Amino acid sequence: MSEYLLEVNNLTKKFPIKGGILGREVGAVYAVNDVSFKIKKGETLGLVGESGCGKTTLGRSLLRLIEPTSGEVFFNGVDITKLDADQMREMRRKMQIIFQDPYASLNPRMTVGGILAEPMEIHGLFKDKEERRKRLLQLLDQVQLPADALNKYPHEFSGGQRQRICIARALAVEPEFIVCDEPVSALDVSVQAQVVNLMMDLQKDLGLTFLFIAHDLKVVEYISNRVAVMYLGNMVEVAESHELYGGARHPYTKALFSAIPNPNPNVTHDRIILEGDIPSPMNPPSGCHFHPRCWNATDECRGSYPPVTEESLTHAYRCYNPNQVSK
Repeated sequence: MSEYLLEVNNLTKKFPIKGGILGREVGAVYAVNDVSFKIKKGETLGLVGESGCGKTTLGRSLLRLIEPTSGEVFFNGVDITKLDADQMREMRRKMQIIFQDPYASLNPRMTVGGILAEPMEIHGLFKDKEERRKRLLQLLDQVQLPADALNKYPHEFSGGQRQRICIARALAVEPEFIVCDEPVSALDVSVQAQVVNLMMDLQKDLGLTFLFIAHDLKVVEYISNRVAVMYLGNMVEVAESHELYGGARHPYTKALFSAIPNPNPNVTHDRIILEGDIPSPMNPPSGCHFHPRCWNATDECRGSYPPVTEESLTHAYRCYNPNQVSK
């Protein structure tokens, strides 16, 4: 048995751009471009990057909520990109997602009990009403909600409580892998900490594996075993969390981390202010996509995209000048 639960090879998702009277394809946006990575069983891979870099598209493509254009996604050794609809439905019991907006991802016309029971009914996970109720109460207990929540509707709960309901819904079918698509970005800071700690406890108790997509770099550092950085559809660096935060190699990663605020007013650090705008994904720059904003760009960077450099077994990046990462 492989130590990796998920193995992604050269995953690409292209959205065609159509124009003209006949609606012909006149271009394409590569939201995810030739991305490869692995996730070990029981670990959390954090995924960070600017808005529009392809994080959510990547997460949804792994579950085939968005059909990838090309590439392979092996889950427990099975390439799910080659499964038919019935096989994929069975596989989705093991792969779930927690969406970003807890207000939009719950059906306002269904009670919490109905929301949590629906995925279990689809997969036939209980025999009678008594077993159904017992499982529902167990789910509420796991996410620290009271039993009387079963008969209430989503509008009767706060944002943090709604996200707990979303977590319970993901847990209802006893998955192995969960894509967490910015699950705390819509919550207050104090509530974020509660939800993140809850997810870490659930991971430890249930042996879950997470892909944790987020903007908050401190939250990602806290919850993740490894962290991957995306820029304009490409994965530019991946490493163990402590290794990446302590010694980023790619200039873009370095710039991102320099923006993390330090709560100690007596400690100062140099901010790296990126110049220029993010290039259009419809017409990305030649070579390394980051070179128009990089202070160390060379003709080599402009001419071809950097290959993957594996600095160690746990740290890889795409950069021709990794030793020059400060302005």
